[in-house]
Amino acid sequence: MWNFFVKEIYPRDIMTKEAFENAITVVMALGGSTNAFLHLLAMAHSVDVDLSYDDFERIRERVPHIADLKPSGKYVMENLHQVGGVSAVMKLLLEEGLLSGDCLTVTGKTLAENLAEVPPLHEGQEIIRPVSEPFKECGPLYVLKGNLAPAGAVAKMSGLKVSKLTGPARVFDSEKEATEAVLANQINPGDVLVIRYAGPKGGPGMSEMLSISAIIIGKGLGEKIGLLTDGRFSGGTHGLVVGHVAPEAQVGGPIALLKEGDLVTIDSETQELNVDVGPEEMTVRLADWQAPPLRYSRGVLNKYARLVSCASKGAVTDLGEE
Repeated sequence: MWNFFVKEIYPRDIMTKEAFENAITVVMALGGSTNAFLHLLAMAHSVDVDLSYDDFERIRERVPHIADLKPSGKYVMENLHQVGGVSAVMKLLLEEGLLSGDCLTVTGKTLAENLAEVPPLHEGQEIIRPVSEPFKECGPLYVLKGNLAPAGAVAKMSGLKVSKLTGPARVFDSEKEATEAVLANQINPGDVLVIRYAGPKGGPGMSEMLSISAIIIGKGLGEKIGLLTDGRFSGGTHGLVVGHVAPEAQVGGPIALLKEGDLVTIDSETQELNVDVGPEEMTVRLADWQAPPLRYSRGVLNKYARLVSCASKGAVTDLGEE
């Protein structure tokens, strides 16, 4: 410990732009959670590193998806640990020129120096494919944009047979209401289920939609409907789901202006998230829209809701009110 401090290594020395790019690379290769967008953006902001959705997209395009992990694959992280773990995957990625080996780490050594001591993935293992034979040539975590998400939204497309869907919006202002509709068999194949007012301000804190996404799978609707929300998802969520829609409903984002039956398109191929409603009509709807009261009128959650930023900026609380 004393040696660490003698070297005068500080968090900002380690949390560089290249280090964040390494983290995104590992997330893309493994098919990690969409929550990585929030966490990495917020962490980068805390150390004044300029990180944005554009960086995620740039890295996604060059990093292949090589892990056969749940919820889209066969294996769990314990299985990966048994054949060498994340460090062995990083060793593979470094050897393929996909990681920056010069990054300083908490050991006082560079990433490359650390990984030089790591054994490779076990011979014959079937969890991690060679980079030359990936499940997909690019990463599975997409940024979608369009007239429903001008600031962006995120989707995890690993293991899906359906890459796009256009269907009528089924609009709910809470996860509870949407869950009741699904359980009552009121949601049909081809629908786009919309859950709004679940974002950083509206939640507050971005509700996690693991429960309803699991119910949708249980109802046999997993790839038959779309799920769109300004909330977020768990790493265990699977299906044609799009989260982090920004701007969120609570601040009058386009998702707040959706009406029942509007035709919504989710398209990961073109990376678009649109509603078939013209700008003039959306302007009229916005003029008629009023923000609902924050869910908490006092205390720390009220302060959080008033201060928190857009999901596309990491939902940080020191940017001021937006």
